[in-house]
Amino acid sequence: MTSITPFLWFANNVPEAVAFYKAVFPNAKVETVSDSMAVFELEGQRFHALNGGPQYRFTEAVSFFISVETQAEVDYFWSRLTADGGEESRCGWLKDKFGLSWQVIPSALGRYLGDPDRTRASRVMQAMMEMRKIVIADLDRAYAG
Repeated sequence: MTSITPFLWFANNVPEAVAFYKAVFPNAKVETVSDSMAVFELEGQRFHALNGGPQYRFTEAVSFFISVETQAEVDYFWSRLTADGGEESRCGWLKDKFGLSWQVIPSALGRYLGDPDRTRASRVMQAMMEMRKIVIADLDRAYAG
C-alpha cells in the first residue's frame, strides 16, 4: 500500500526532539529511536526523522496543523510547543525549539471564517490577524459583532 509520511531533517538532536514531542502529545508512540534516526507517531500521524546535519533548516513553508476544540487545548499546545526557546508568530502559528512550524487552530475559527455571512466572517478574520495565539472568546466576540 502506498503511503506518504513526513520526513524531518534535524541538525543533530533527533533523540531530544522525539522525547520533546512524546512529552507534548499524550498519544505519541515511538517505534524506533537512535542517535541518528527515528520513526514515531503523533496523534496518528507517522513521522521519520534523521540527524542530517545543520546545512538545512525548517522553514514556515511547511507547518503541521493541530486541530483543537477548546481554549484549554489551544493553551496547552501553545505553551508546550513554544517552551524552552520556541517562538510565537501570528494567526495561531509558532515555531518549536527545533524550528519546526506548527499551527494551533480551534475548529471555531474555520466555522466562523466559512460562515456565509461575509460581514461576520470578515470581522473574525480581522480579529485573527491581530492575534498570536488564537483566543476563542475573542473570535466569538468578533463573530457576534
